[in-house]
Amino acid sequence: MDVNKFITDSLNESSETKLKIKEYCFDDIVKAIDLLVECFKTGNKLLLCGNGGSAADCQHIATELMIRLSHHINRPALPAIALTTDTSNLTAGGNDIGFENVFARSVEGLGNKGDVLIAISTSGNSNNVIKAVEMAHQKGMKVIGFLGGSGGKLKSLVDLPLVIPSSNTQRIQEGHITVAHIVCELVEDKLYG
Repeated sequence: MDVNKFITDSLNESSETKLKIKEYCFDDIVKAIDLLVECFKTGNKLLLCGNGGSAADCQHIATELMIRLSHHINRPALPAIALTTDTSNLTAGGNDIGFENVFARSVEGLGNKGDVLIAISTSGNSNNVIKAVEMAHQKGMKVIGFLGGSGGKLKSLVDLPLVIPSSNTQRIQEGHITVAHIVCELVEDKLYG
């Protein structure tokens, strides 16, 4: 493998993906901001779920909202819970009710009408995320999907699909965290700026 070419190609592809996000996802990013602002204004909370790198993104996003993103804004915590962090919950759920049900079970226990779920899946086909989305709808929650490629099965199941225009998992994940930073910063600004 030509290391120099790989690095250059990766950076170019990442840059091109970000420009495609601006072209194809701009309106949906604005809708996601408005949905979360309304959620927090009405005293509701955000739940997040995803697997692997997307699980890490859930923690990242929840932390940006709970702690803060912009250091010039002094504000209270915004209620955001990553459903990916409790190893006792995840392992008991995987063992007792099946890994495909672990996020749905947490949504069932923690979710309420008016809350929002951010469901993260680069393929849009993660079974445990699909089941969480179905449970969120049963609970009267709205769902934002952070997806990629074609959007997979989740594209038609979520209320607001944010589909990163790439088929490369790495670029999709980079797109997710870029969009998440934009969303978190503007939610923070609209509520407390």
